[in-house]
Amino acid sequence: MSTPFNGVTAAPQSTVPAGALVKDSTDQAFKVDVIDASLDTPILVDFWAPWCGPCRQLTPTLEKVIAEKAGKIRLIKINIDENPQIAGQLGIQSIPAVFAFSGGRPVDGFMGAMPEGEVRRFADKVIAGAPEPQPEEGSLESQIAEAVAAAEAALAAGDLGQAAQVFGMVLQHQPDHAASLIGLARVYLAAGEVPQAQATLDLLPEEERKGEAYTTLINSIRLLSEAADLSETAALESAVAANPDDHQARFDLALALNAEGKRVEAAEALVAIFKRDRTWNEDGARKKLLEFFEAWGPKEPATLKGRRMLSAALFS
Repeated sequence: MSTPFNGVTAAPQSTVPAGALVKDSTDQAFKVDVIDASLDTPILVDFWAPWCGPCRQLTPTLEKVIAEKAGKIRLIKINIDENPQIAGQLGIQSIPAVFAFSGGRPVDGFMGAMPEGEVRRFADKVIAGAPEPQPEEGSLESQIAEAVAAAEAALAAGDLGQAAQVFGMVLQHQPDHAASLIGLARVYLAAGEVPQAQATLDLLPEEERKGEAYTTLINSIRLLSEAADLSETAALESAVAANPDDHQARFDLALALNAEGKRVEAAEALVAIFKRDRTWNEDGARKKLLEFFEAWGPKEPATLKGRRMLSAALFS
Protein backbone atom coordinates (compact mmCIF):
# COMPACT_ATOMS: atom_id res chain seq x y z
CA MET A 1 0.00 0.00 0.00
CA SER A 2 1.29 3.49 -0.72
CA THR A 3 -0.73 6.57 0.19
CA PRO A 4 0.53 10.16 0.62
CA PHE A 5 -0.29 12.02 3.81
CA ASN A 6 -0.52 15.50 2.40
CA GLY A 7 -2.88 16.68 5.08
CA VAL A 8 -0.38 16.12 7.88
CA THR A 9 1.81 19.17 7.71
CA ALA A 10 2.54 19.93 11.36
CA ALA A 11 5.37 18.34 13.31
CA PRO A 12 3.80 17.73 16.73
CA GLN A 13 5.35 15.95 19.65
CA SER A 14 4.27 12.37 20.30
CA THR A 15 1.14 12.17 22.43
CA VAL A 16 2.47 9.28 24.54
CA PRO A 17 5.76 8.13 26.05
CA ALA A 18 8.37 7.20 23.45
CA GLY A 19 9.04 3.49 23.11
CA ALA A 20 5.69 2.27 24.45
CA LEU A 21 4.63 -0.96 22.75
CA VAL A 22 0.91 -0.08 22.67
CA LYS A 23 -0.44 3.46 22.65
CA ASP A 24 -3.20 5.73 21.41
CA SER A 25 -2.43 8.45 18.90
CA THR A 26 -4.09 11.21 16.87
CA ASP A 27 -4.14 12.60 13.35
CA GLN A 28 -1.82 15.38 14.46
CA ALA A 29 0.75 13.02 15.99
CA PHE A 30 0.53 10.41 13.21
CA LYS A 31 3.76 11.45 11.51
CA VAL A 32 5.74 11.22 14.75
CA ASP A 33 4.06 8.14 16.20
CA VAL A 34 3.82 6.11 12.99
CA ILE A 35 5.77 7.43 9.98
CA ASP A 36 8.91 8.47 11.85
CA ALA A 37 8.74 5.68 14.43
CA SER A 38 8.46 3.00 11.74
CA LEU A 39 11.93 3.94 10.51
CA ASP A 40 13.25 2.14 13.60
CA THR A 41 10.54 -0.43 14.43
CA PRO A 42 7.58 -1.79 12.42
CA ILE A 43 4.25 -0.29 13.49
CA LEU A 44 0.73 -1.72 13.31
CA VAL A 45 -2.00 0.93 13.24
CA ASP A 46 -5.40 -0.17 14.56
CA PHE A 47 -8.21 2.06 13.28
CA TRP A 48 -11.22 1.55 15.56
CA ALA A 49 -14.29 3.23 17.07
CA PRO A 50 -16.13 2.76 20.39
CA TRP A 51 -19.32 1.54 18.67
CA CYS A 52 -17.52 -1.17 16.65
CA GLY A 53 -18.13 -4.67 18.06
CA PRO A 54 -15.46 -6.48 16.00
CA CYS A 55 -12.97 -3.80 17.10
CA ARG A 56 -13.51 -4.82 20.72
CA GLN A 57 -12.60 -8.38 19.71
CA LEU A 58 -9.57 -7.55 17.57
CA THR A 59 -7.83 -4.90 19.67
CA PRO A 60 -7.10 -7.16 22.69
CA THR A 61 -5.73 -9.79 20.30
CA LEU A 62 -3.45 -7.22 18.68
CA GLU A 63 -2.24 -6.06 22.09
CA LYS A 64 -1.49 -9.65 23.16
CA VAL A 65 0.50 -10.41 20.02
CA ILE A 66 2.44 -7.14 20.26
CA ALA A 67 3.36 -7.93 23.88
CA GLU A 68 4.66 -11.35 22.81
CA LYS A 69 7.01 -9.80 20.27
CA ALA A 70 8.96 -7.97 22.99
CA GLY A 71 9.64 -4.73 21.15
CA LYS A 72 10.12 -6.10 17.62
CA ILE A 73 6.86 -4.42 16.57
CA ARG A 74 4.56 -1.80 18.13
CA LEU A 75 0.85 -0.95 18.05
CA ILE A 76 -0.74 2.46 17.54
CA LYS A 77 -4.50 2.77 18.10
CA ILE A 78 -6.50 5.55 16.43
CA ASN A 79 -10.14 6.30 17.22
CA ILE A 80 -11.55 7.31 13.83
CA ASP A 81 -14.53 9.12 15.39
CA GLU A 82 -12.13 11.58 16.98
CA ASN A 83 -9.42 11.35 14.29
CA PRO A 84 -10.97 10.83 10.83
CA GLN A 85 -8.27 12.51 8.71
CA ILE A 86 -5.70 9.71 8.27
CA ALA A 87 -8.42 7.07 7.96
CA GLY A 88 -9.94 9.11 5.14
CA GLN A 89 -6.62 9.47 3.35
CA LEU A 90 -6.12 5.71 3.53
CA GLY A 91 -9.58 5.14 2.07
CA ILE A 92 -10.84 3.20 5.08
CA GLN A 93 -14.56 2.52 4.68
CA SER A 94 -15.05 -0.16 7.33
CA ILE A 95 -13.43 -1.06 10.63
CA PRO A 96 -11.56 -2.62 12.24
CA ALA A 97 -8.78 -1.85 9.80
CA VAL A 98 -5.13 -2.55 10.50
CA PHE A 99 -2.28 -1.04 8.49
CA ALA A 100 1.38 -2.05 8.87
CA PHE A 101 4.07 0.61 8.49
CA SER A 102 7.78 -0.07 8.07
CA GLY A 103 10.59 2.13 6.84
CA GLY A 104 8.33 5.18 6.90
CA ARG A 105 5.63 3.82 4.60
CA PRO A 106 2.60 1.49 4.64
CA VAL A 107 3.57 -2.04 3.60
CA ASP A 108 0.57 -4.27 4.35
CA GLY A 109 -2.80 -4.40 6.07
CA PHE A 110 -6.09 -6.19 6.58
CA MET A 111 -9.75 -5.36 7.23
CA GLY A 112 -12.03 -7.02 9.77
CA ALA A 113 -11.37 -9.16 12.81
CA MET A 114 -8.94 -12.08 12.51
CA PRO A 115 -8.19 -15.08 14.76
CA GLU A 116 -5.20 -14.78 17.05
CA GLY A 117 -3.11 -17.20 14.98
CA GLU A 118 -3.60 -15.19 11.80
CA VAL A 119 -2.80 -11.94 13.62
CA ARG A 120 0.41 -13.51 14.91
CA ARG A 121 1.39 -14.68 11.42
CA PHE A 122 0.65 -11.21 10.04
CA ALA A 123 2.87 -9.59 12.68
CA ASP A 124 5.67 -12.09 12.02
CA LYS A 125 5.49 -11.34 8.29
CA VAL A 126 5.78 -7.60 8.93
CA ILE A 127 8.71 -8.10 11.32
CA ALA A 128 10.52 -10.37 8.85
CA GLY A 129 10.14 -7.84 6.04
CA ALA A 130 11.32 -4.83 8.05
CA PRO A 131 14.60 -3.24 6.93
CA GLU A 132 17.52 -3.30 9.33
CA PRO A 133 17.75 -0.02 11.28
CA GLN A 134 20.57 2.15 10.00
CA PRO A 135 22.99 3.69 12.51
CA GLU A 136 23.17 7.47 12.68
CA GLU A 137 25.84 8.96 10.44
CA GLY A 138 29.00 9.67 12.42
CA SER A 139 28.00 7.47 15.35
CA LEU A 140 30.25 4.70 16.68
CA GLU A 141 27.87 2.13 15.19
CA SER A 142 28.13 3.82 11.80
CA GLN A 143 31.93 3.91 11.95
CA ILE A 144 32.06 0.24 12.93
CA ALA A 145 29.71 -0.70 10.09
CA GLU A 146 31.95 1.15 7.61
CA ALA A 147 35.06 -0.52 9.03
CA VAL A 148 33.54 -4.00 8.80
CA ALA A 149 32.50 -3.33 5.19
CA ALA A 150 36.07 -2.25 4.38
CA ALA A 151 37.49 -5.36 6.05
CA GLU A 152 35.09 -7.61 4.13
CA ALA A 153 36.15 -5.94 0.88
CA ALA A 154 39.83 -6.47 1.73
CA LEU A 155 39.18 -10.13 2.55
CA ALA A 156 37.31 -10.62 -0.73
CA ALA A 157 40.25 -9.05 -2.58
CA GLY A 158 42.69 -11.41 -0.87
CA ASP A 159 44.35 -8.70 1.24
CA LEU A 160 44.43 -10.77 4.43
CA GLY A 161 46.73 -8.40 6.30
CA GLN A 162 44.47 -5.38 5.79
CA ALA A 163 41.36 -7.39 6.64
CA ALA A 164 42.91 -8.72 9.86
CA GLN A 165 44.03 -5.24 10.88
CA VAL A 166 40.60 -3.67 10.43
CA PHE A 167 38.68 -6.52 12.06
CA GLY A 168 41.14 -6.34 14.96
CA MET A 169 40.60 -2.60 15.29
CA VAL A 170 36.84 -3.11 15.60
CA LEU A 171 37.35 -5.82 18.22
CA GLN A 172 39.42 -3.43 20.31
CA HIS A 173 36.28 -1.30 20.68
CA GLN A 174 33.77 -4.16 20.83
CA PRO A 175 35.48 -7.46 21.81
CA ASP A 176 32.31 -9.49 21.22
CA HIS A 177 31.38 -7.93 17.85
CA ALA A 178 30.02 -10.97 16.02
CA ALA A 179 30.66 -9.94 12.41
CA SER A 180 34.27 -9.01 13.21
CA LEU A 181 34.98 -12.23 15.11
CA ILE A 182 33.59 -14.28 12.23
CA GLY A 183 35.49 -12.12 9.75
CA LEU A 184 38.79 -12.50 11.61
CA ALA A 185 38.26 -16.26 11.85
CA ARG A 186 37.73 -16.32 8.08
CA VAL A 187 41.02 -14.46 7.64
CA TYR A 188 42.86 -17.07 9.71
CA LEU A 189 41.17 -19.86 7.77
CA ALA A 190 42.14 -18.30 4.43
CA ALA A 191 45.73 -18.11 5.70
CA GLY A 192 45.65 -21.81 6.58
CA GLU A 193 45.82 -21.14 10.32
CA VAL A 194 43.00 -23.45 11.35
CA PRO A 195 43.67 -23.51 15.14
CA GLN A 196 43.67 -19.70 15.28
CA ALA A 197 40.43 -19.62 13.31
CA GLN A 198 38.80 -22.00 15.80
CA ALA A 199 40.16 -20.04 18.79
CA THR A 200 38.74 -16.81 17.37
CA LEU A 201 35.37 -18.38 16.71
CA ASP A 202 35.30 -19.71 20.29
CA LEU A 203 35.16 -16.08 21.46
CA LEU A 204 31.80 -15.60 19.74
CA PRO A 205 28.93 -15.15 22.25
CA GLU A 206 26.68 -18.20 22.45
CA GLU A 207 23.62 -16.31 21.19
CA GLU A 208 25.52 -15.28 18.03
CA ARG A 209 26.46 -18.84 17.05
CA LYS A 210 23.88 -19.14 14.31
CA GLY A 211 23.20 -18.05 10.75
CA GLU A 212 24.71 -19.04 7.42
CA ALA A 213 28.06 -17.26 7.91
CA TYR A 214 28.71 -18.99 11.23
CA THR A 215 27.51 -22.41 10.06
CA THR A 216 29.60 -22.30 6.88
CA LEU A 217 32.70 -21.25 8.81
CA ILE A 218 32.42 -23.79 11.63
CA ASN A 219 31.86 -26.60 9.14
CA SER A 220 34.86 -25.52 7.07
CA ILE A 221 37.05 -25.45 10.18
CA ARG A 222 35.90 -28.92 11.22
CA LEU A 223 36.51 -30.39 7.78
CA LEU A 224 39.99 -28.87 7.53
CA SER A 225 40.81 -30.09 11.03
CA GLU A 226 39.82 -33.61 10.03
CA ALA A 227 42.04 -33.43 6.96
CA ALA A 228 45.07 -32.11 8.86
CA ASP A 229 46.02 -35.50 10.30
CA LEU A 230 45.57 -37.50 7.11
CA SER A 231 48.26 -38.88 4.81
CA GLU A 232 49.29 -36.80 1.83
CA THR A 233 46.98 -36.80 -1.16
CA ALA A 234 49.39 -38.68 -3.42
CA ALA A 235 49.73 -41.54 -0.94
CA LEU A 236 45.96 -41.80 -0.57
CA GLU A 237 45.47 -41.80 -4.33
CA SER A 238 47.98 -44.64 -4.59
CA ALA A 239 46.14 -46.61 -1.91
CA VAL A 240 42.83 -46.20 -3.74
CA ALA A 241 44.39 -47.16 -7.06
CA ALA A 242 45.86 -50.29 -5.49
CA ASN A 243 42.55 -51.27 -3.90
CA PRO A 244 39.41 -49.52 -5.20
CA ASP A 245 37.42 -51.12 -2.38
CA ASP A 246 39.54 -49.43 0.30
CA HIS A 247 36.71 -47.12 1.28
CA GLN A 248 38.56 -45.61 4.23
CA ALA A 249 41.44 -44.52 1.99
CA ARG A 250 38.98 -43.04 -0.53
CA PHE A 251 37.11 -41.31 2.31
CA ASP A 252 40.36 -39.83 3.65
CA LEU A 253 41.24 -38.78 0.11
CA ALA A 254 37.95 -36.88 -0.13
CA LEU A 255 38.78 -34.98 3.06
CA ALA A 256 42.28 -34.18 1.81
CA LEU A 257 40.99 -33.02 -1.58
CA ASN A 258 38.45 -30.77 0.10
CA ALA A 259 41.19 -29.27 2.27
CA GLU A 260 43.11 -28.46 -0.92
CA GLY A 261 40.07 -26.73 -2.40
CA LYS A 262 39.40 -29.52 -4.91
CA ARG A 263 35.72 -29.69 -4.06
CA VAL A 264 34.36 -31.47 -7.12
CA GLU A 265 37.04 -34.17 -6.83
CA ALA A 266 36.21 -34.57 -3.14
CA ALA A 267 32.53 -35.00 -3.97
CA GLU A 268 33.36 -37.53 -6.68
CA ALA A 269 35.36 -39.62 -4.19
CA LEU A 270 32.48 -39.76 -1.71
CA VAL A 271 29.92 -40.55 -4.41
CA ALA A 272 32.20 -43.37 -5.59
CA ILE A 273 32.10 -44.89 -2.09
CA PHE A 274 28.33 -44.52 -2.00
CA LYS A 275 27.97 -46.29 -5.33
CA ARG A 276 30.15 -49.21 -4.19
CA ASP A 277 28.70 -49.64 -0.70
CA ARG A 278 25.87 -47.45 0.54
CA THR A 279 26.03 -48.91 4.04
CA TRP A 280 29.77 -48.40 4.58
CA ASN A 281 30.54 -46.71 7.89
CA GLU A 282 26.82 -46.30 8.62
CA ASP A 283 26.17 -44.30 5.44
CA GLY A 284 29.28 -42.26 6.23
CA ALA A 285 30.08 -41.23 2.65
CA ARG A 286 26.68 -39.67 2.01
CA LYS A 287 26.62 -37.98 5.43
CA LYS A 288 30.07 -36.47 4.90
CA LEU A 289 29.05 -35.26 1.44
CA LEU A 290 26.06 -33.46 2.97
CA GLU A 291 28.46 -31.84 5.46
CA PHE A 292 30.54 -30.66 2.51
CA PHE A 293 27.48 -29.14 0.86
CA GLU A 294 26.58 -27.26 4.04
CA ALA A 295 30.13 -25.95 4.42
CA TRP A 296 30.44 -24.93 0.77
CA GLY A 297 27.08 -23.18 0.62
CA PRO A 298 23.97 -23.93 -1.46
CA LYS A 299 25.00 -21.82 -4.47
CA GLU A 300 28.56 -23.13 -4.76
CA PRO A 301 29.04 -24.84 -8.18
CA ALA A 302 30.64 -27.85 -6.49
CA THR A 303 27.56 -28.21 -4.27
CA LEU A 304 25.23 -28.11 -7.26
CA LYS A 305 27.32 -30.63 -9.20
CA GLY A 306 27.74 -32.84 -6.13
CA ARG A 307 24.00 -32.92 -5.52
CA ARG A 308 23.43 -33.98 -9.13
CA MET A 309 25.99 -36.77 -8.78
CA LEU A 310 24.45 -37.94 -5.52
CA SER A 311 20.94 -37.90 -6.98
CA ALA A 312 22.09 -39.94 -9.96
CA ALA A 313 23.72 -42.46 -7.62
CA LEU A 314 20.62 -42.70 -5.45
CA PHE A 315 18.42 -43.67 -8.38
CA SER A 316 20.91 -45.72 -10.36
